Amino acid sequence: MRILILTDDFPPTSFGGAGIVAFNQARELAKMGHKVSVVTTTQNKNEEGVSVINGLEVSRIYANYQERYRAYFSLYNPQTVSRIRKILNEKKPDVVHAHNIHYYLSYHTLKTAKEVCNRVVFTAHDTLLYSYGKVKDESHLSWRKEFKTYRFRFNLFRNIIIRRYLGYVDCVVAVSESLARALNNNGITDVSVIHNGIDANAWTSNRELQDEFKTKYGLKDKKVILFSGRLSPAKGAMVTVRALLEIICKIPNAILLVVGQKNKASQAMLDMAIGSGASGNIVFTGWLDREKIKLAYFCSDIVVVPSIYLDPFPTVNLEAMASKKPIVGTCWGGTSEAVLDGFNGYIVDPNNADVLAEKILDLLKNPEKSKKFGANGFTKVGQDFSLAKQVDKYLSLYR
Repeated sequence: MRILILTDDFPPTSFGGAGIVAFNQARELAKMGHKVSVVTTTQNKNEEGVSVINGLEVSRIYANYQERYRAYFSLYNPQTVSRIRKILNEKKPDVVHAHNIHYYLSYHTLKTAKEVCNRVVFTAHDTLLYSYGKVKDESHLSWRKEFKTYRFRFNLFRNIIIRRYLGYVDCVVAVSESLARALNNNGITDVSVIHNGIDANAWTSNRELQDEFKTKYGLKDKKVILFSGRLSPAKGAMVTVRALLEIICKIPNAILLVVGQKNKASQAMLDMAIGSGASGNIVFTGWLDREKIKLAYFCSDIVVVPSIYLDPFPTVNLEAMASKKPIVGTCWGGTSEAVLDGFNGYIVDPNNADVLAEKILDLLKNPEKSKKFGANGFTKVGQDFSLAKQVDKYLSLYR
């Protein structure tokens, strides 16, 4: 089967969650003998063109514009539309599978895809089919509220046009039940659910490299709490630091290991830690490649996923489970679909830093419980969230 994948970002130049999911899916499909190609974007003109990554042909289209025009360019981006049409006509795929296309590739590509191939599948990784940004919960979102928030960036016809483009899609998929409910409550119905998957057997790490990683970042003989992913207040960055301040009162050698691109949020986290005399208890690695990210997991004791918004289905949970690490995760979004409270971690409302700290402390003080939770998570990820199972479900939609 000829399968073409559309995604705004794709490794190795980007490691957003949706990009990683698309990458893993593409590799697995290729292993199964399907002819897979990828169309993605770059904001660096020097990276534009065709390359081969892990045996996958990847076409990168240069696209860039100011954020304030997103409500318009996300619908139809003249920088990418004609290029995508040309590639589709050349490849003549049997199936086009779109992931995140709401920034650069644009929703118009769904229409173009349907003109060329038999099946078009769209996977929603977030709520941007109906919202302009992150949302708190699954409830209906008023356009008036969005207008008050985004003002001159608001496009009254945006959601109407998006739904028109979704009419060219044979199947809309959400990555969690929580996201599917949110979409349904906002007028996007008949949505299937396919959870993201991971190849847990490939999630391994060398002990010698782990020792080197611990030495480099000062983690030896420490209790390490891992916070991984895009750093932002919505991801729970600040509430995690507040929890850390309580934790180190009882476990002075606790370390918050922060893995992610340094930005304003990371500086705010550091400033809070410095202001509270805890700068020695927080370590920033900056951006890491995938192999080093694995080391970060294996060198940690627990993983926190404290998002304070509807975070659909964080890949951090799957990576922690594949690493046999217990998780203290958010009650918002799809984390509770992977993390069962009291089985492979705890589910909390991260807006309450005291409760977040309490559950982290419980795991740090009880290594046997942490080990059991980690083992349970590894079993669960293999049974329920394997990459092979995810891809098999998508193949059933392709046919």
